[in-house]
Amino acid sequence: MDLIEKTREFVASFLEGEPSSHDMTHINRVESLCLEIREKEGGDPLVLQLAALLHDVGVIKEHEEGGDHAVYSADIASEFLSKAGLGKEVIEAVTNCIRTHRFSAGKSPENLEARILQDADRLDALGAVGIFRAVLSMGALRMLKHTTGMDKGSSKRTVYIEDPIEGFNEYMQYKPFTIPEKLNTNTAKEIAEKRLKIMRLYLKALNIETGIDEREV
Repeated sequence: MDLIEKTREFVASFLEGEPSSHDMTHINRVESLCLEIREKEGGDPLVLQLAALLHDVGVIKEHEEGGDHAVYSADIASEFLSKAGLGKEVIEAVTNCIRTHRFSAGKSPENLEARILQDADRLDALGAVGIFRAVLSMGALRMLKHTTGMDKGSSKRTVYIEDPIEGFNEYMQYKPFTIPEKLNTNTAKEIAEKRLKIMRLYLKALNIETGIDEREV
């Protein structure tokens, strides 16, 4: 088994039972998006694939202990890749990508591979799959608070609003509709615009069907 498949298997073991939207399907989509963006933008494919596969491996620890899963993921990735015999330079490149990927952290990536990973991760919050992930994640986080009392500080603005549809509206304004201006590569911006058309149509239909006043989106 090569390193990529070993890494995929390793991450899958960590994310088994992940209750929100950072499961292996998300990981695999981000990996594919990284490679798609790389076709036009360039970048080291090994660093990109490893960073994509490992970027959320610490999310369960965040659920259990709080903190920042990007930091946890970088630490876990460093230990795993060191044991796999990868060189220090590649490990640092991968972990640098992971540390700066998170949307809510607002960090600026330092190199091309980090910019691509950040873009790919943000693109997976857009389009039809973005709508699905948002609803799944909101439900999971609301249930987490109900059962354990733990809330996610970065999500309080939208997740815990009493009316979940109102919360979804605010989430769209706060995250998906602000993503294009925060993307790093032209390729990602092109993909984002196509996906946002789907989200705007959906939100308009949702608000009509639920009687919420239509907003300019």
